[in-house]
Amino acid sequence: MDMCPPDPRTTSVPRRPRTIPIALAILSLALLSGCASDWSRPGPAPTPIGALAPGFVPTPTPTPEATIDPVAGSWDDVRASPGMRVVLLTAGEDAPTRALADAVRGWAGEDQADLRTVTVDGSPIDAIVTALDMRADLIVGVGNDLIDPLTVVSANHLDQQFLVVGAELPEPTANVTAVDWAGASFRGEGNGASSTYDAASFTPERCASAVRAGVAAVLHDLTGIVIWID
Repeated sequence: MDMCPPDPRTTSVPRRPRTIPIALAILSLALLSGCASDWSRPGPAPTPIGALAPGFVPTPTPTPEATIDPVAGSWDDVRASPGMRVVLLTAGEDAPTRALADAVRGWAGEDQADLRTVTVDGSPIDAIVTALDMRADLIVGVGNDLIDPLTVVSANHLDQQFLVVGAELPEPTANVTAVDWAGASFRGEGNGASSTYDAASFTPERCASAVRAGVAAVLHDLTGIVIWID
């Protein structure tokens, strides 16, 4: 009998040979891989490990909808406390969206976040609601097709923190933080991509840096702003 519920993040774990005592096999699996956390119960609030370096936060502290231009790398020393519950909300199979999704997964592995993924397959609104129902510490949205639906939904769920990477909402509320750069900056509402949009700018390095900068801001309660990186 399994002691852990099925892990929603992974495929099934191969069973050990029956020659090993069942209790020992179960104990070994628990020690090696652990059980997925139960998101139906409240977890500890995530906290930053490390601090933002000088040059990240301007003076005075930015208000919601402001754009900041932090010193490059001023967020590099910030980590999330292990077990932070994060939903990756992704829409689209284009190269920039895939690069951003990979960056979120990479960050989650480095910081030991408890990451789950919701992929838009039909209505973006339905996918966002599914993500909301999971009650994550943070929902990270990637893919331009999410921008207009997020604009509608996020303003009605101010208790949920969102991070948008590689795009931004036209009028974000205090619970929506965005990270952008010259080759990105999609804003929805029929505006399409900016004149400087460049799919080639979504490099693995820039995407990884953008994710880490955005999470660092959220962990330090600098939300509702746009973070502009090089």
